[in-house]
Amino acid sequence: MNWLLTALSASADPTRLRLLALAASGAFCVNDFCEILGQSQPRLSRHLKLLSEAGFLTRAREGTNVWFTLAQGSHGRLARDILGHLPEDEPLLEADLRGAARVLAERARQATAEFTANGADWDEMRALDLPADAVETRLLALIGQIAPAAGFGRMLDIGTGTGRLLEILAPRIGEGLGIDASRAMLALARVRLAKPEFSHITVQLADMYALPLTAQKYDLVVLHMVLHHATDPEAVLREARRVLAPGGRLVLVDLAAHNDEQLAARYLHRQRGFSTEKMRAFLDGLGLRTTQTATIAAHYPVSIWCAVADAAAMPVASILEGVAL
Repeated sequence: MNWLLTALSASADPTRLRLLALAASGAFCVNDFCEILGQSQPRLSRHLKLLSEAGFLTRAREGTNVWFTLAQGSHGRLARDILGHLPEDEPLLEADLRGAARVLAERARQATAEFTANGADWDEMRALDLPADAVETRLLALIGQIAPAAGFGRMLDIGTGTGRLLEILAPRIGEGLGIDASRAMLALARVRLAKPEFSHITVQLADMYALPLTAQKYDLVVLHMVLHHATDPEAVLREARRVLAPGGRLVLVDLAAHNDEQLAARYLHRQRGFSTEKMRAFLDGLGLRTTQTATIAAHYPVSIWCAVADAAAMPVASILEGVAL
């Protein structure tokens, strides 16, 4: 029972309870906590260290920042049980949540300003005038067909962008992780996912060519409008396959093959979409069996491919490639 005593001791402090309540609503760094709680960085760093050592919080370093989120598993459940006993009308906690809302709004403003300054649009579906609602509806239908009765245990969203897929699939997964190479995108995703119902979801900075994740861990891996940005799409799929659990599902959403060179040049696309034949060849070569395909008609059609990882494991060399030691 030592872990329980340690955890209860770590939570028995007003400031640490406030930190837990904030972490249950989203991801924040030390500077965020300082601004919201109005306390010094050294003081809050000590509290965060205690909560992390007790297993209540997980830490993810991103450049000079360290992001804190509520842990999963037994420690996360205990934290939520403790927080469930706090009165909803506690003035201090209400003030903290208002402060968190201000921090998140500023984070979104800065991220949007960064995209605007660089002449970019964070919403590629909108920029290309693609039927986003129709794509989303068809995608949800296909995932509903392949989902186990109890839902997916762990989901990985590669190139998560603003976290929209994590948001809409949250009720169907036990844990979710979104990775992206853009800090501005992750800022928008953290704003979107800063709600208690998304406390089982986190996002982090990572390279899709070298995922800092253990092999065969995820039951569902999704790449939504990502591969046409890849110089080497097969290498990205190899990494996705490496972290996919035996019997796990891979879902790809991307542009169908096209010949519009101006589109590729204007939006810096590395690939001009993918034909079903080419995608099947990629997937077959990685031991992934295509189970469902769909195409949504538009000026630039969008295709969806669903595949399952055969029970037979990948070659050992492929599994070990890119594993974080």
